[in-house]
Amino acid sequence: MRGSRRPTAPPKFKIMKAIRIWLAIFVVGLVLSGVTAFPLVTEVRLLADVLHQIPAPEALRTFIDHVRDGLVVTGESYPFIAYGTDWLAFAHLAIAMAFIGPWRDPVRNIWVIEWAMLCCIAIVPLALIAGPIRHLPWWWLPIDISFGVFGIVPLLIVRRLIRRLDGQRKRAAKNSPQ
Repeated sequence: MRGSRRPTAPPKFKIMKAIRIWLAIFVVGLVLSGVTAFPLVTEVRLLADVLHQIPAPEALRTFIDHVRDGLVVTGESYPFIAYGTDWLAFAHLAIAMAFIGPWRDPVRNIWVIEWAMLCCIAIVPLALIAGPIRHLPWWWLPIDISFGVFGIVPLLIVRRLIRRLDGQRKRAAKNSPQ
């Protein structure tokens, strides 16, 4: 039946909904990355236990065991060092709050998206420079780099959607009677 079609939302509202979905995905990733930095010793102990129960590469098991041991010894002897990861966690949560602006007015706050994209790109040289300095195994670097690669995907989508929304707003303003 032709007359029974549901009315569709105007394109502007569809774009805003898509922007907010992709922003939510990115922000949830930031929050999870931040919150999981607080119980680091517990998480690495659990990961080490799991890796010893499943088929896993020996190099990975050895590295995670080494990380666990380092965190445990450091925590016992120098508990204040963990305060640094507390600040890392807080930084992720604070950065997530920056996306309130694009949530409210994406066109006006597109700069937040572009800044976050630059941050994602900056992960690559950081990992390639700091990883070897900190004696991380070469195969761990792609894991760290993947945060930037996967993080930039929703941001690229959001940026494209914001530009489309901006174009619609400009066309609507141009076509509206003054």
